[in-house]
Amino acid sequence: MPASGAVTRSTLRQQIADALRDEVLAGRLQPGEEFTVKQIAEQYGVSATPVREALVDLCAQGLLDSDQHRGFRVHQYSIDDYRGMVEARMLVVDGVFRRHAPSTTPPPPAPEPELGLGVALVSVRRRGEAAARAARAGDLDILIGYDIRYWRELGRLVSANDYIADFLHRLRVQAWVFSVPYLRSERDLLGWLWSGHVDLVDAITRGDAEAAVEVVRAYNAHSLEWADRLEARTPR
Repeated sequence: MPASGAVTRSTLRQQIADALRDEVLAGRLQPGEEFTVKQIAEQYGVSATPVREALVDLCAQGLLDSDQHRGFRVHQYSIDDYRGMVEARMLVVDGVFRRHAPSTTPPPPAPEPELGLGVALVSVRRRGEAAARAARAGDLDILIGYDIRYWRELGRLVSANDYIADFLHRLRVQAWVFSVPYLRSERDLLGWLWSGHVDLVDAITRGDAEAAVEVVRAYNAHSLEWADRLEARTPR
């Protein structure tokens, strides 16, 4: 068995990484903002070792950049980076749904999902309902948390492949890191927050692959339209 000290340090490392990720997603740590291991260690009242490990983990996830002489800074994604994220998830998710969700064309009576999958989809649907409510209310902080968990659980269920699910989860977090600073200053916030979570779960529950693909395609088109709008109003 591992030593309790190693377990404690590993847990602390994860807690610090989670806390800093939340700071970035909330916009309290802005793109390009710099800090050192010492500053974070003092902020959380812990030693430097788990902080350094947590920061290295966040660098590996693409959320931070490391500078040997200046410490760390929040990664600054461009609009083209965001488009790349959306296009990547379009290709992967489209393929996943077409491969794993049975099509109903022409629509026969939909088969009942197996018990385990059905229970899991109920849980995902509840997260989707909470995310959709937050999107319609313009509550960005609530939306981000539910949206990330919703897509992570759904990705694991539908793909049945942890590598694909982890890749999509990383894209999801990175896309939010890019989006948050812009959305917080967006005058038409409600018009750009997607709230189709329940429609997607319902399509999957029915076994309707075509409907699921259409929901995802519409969402991705919506995201790319927002990127075009950002680019049009960004000074060159």
